Amino acid sequence: MTQKMDDRIQKMFRGDLLFAWTFVAVLWTAVVFVFFSISALIDNATIKTVLLIGGGLVLFFNTAAIFAMGRHYAHEKQFIYGLDIRHLDEMRRMRGK
Repeated sequence: MTQKMDDRIQKMFRGDLLFAWTFVAVLWTAVVFVFFSISALIDNATIKTVLLIGGGLVLFFNTAAIFAMGRHYAHEKQFIYGLDIRHLDEMRRMRGK
């Protein structure tokens, strides 16, 4: 592969990772905010515990999935992004005609 193609692949990969981790940060912020916003309204300690565990599991599994996705994309980025770039370039060529 050419250096230009490698640079484009790396740029797309970094952009996807940035988007994914930004999503995770927003998700964590939203879940924590909602938990603390509604916890004062809940009198039952069991319900609070269930909400805390459920929210924690959602955050844990989502974060783990994004981490695994990032590792997979890093390993297969030449194939994944190379294919995307070839298709994007072909679409641009077709529009230009």
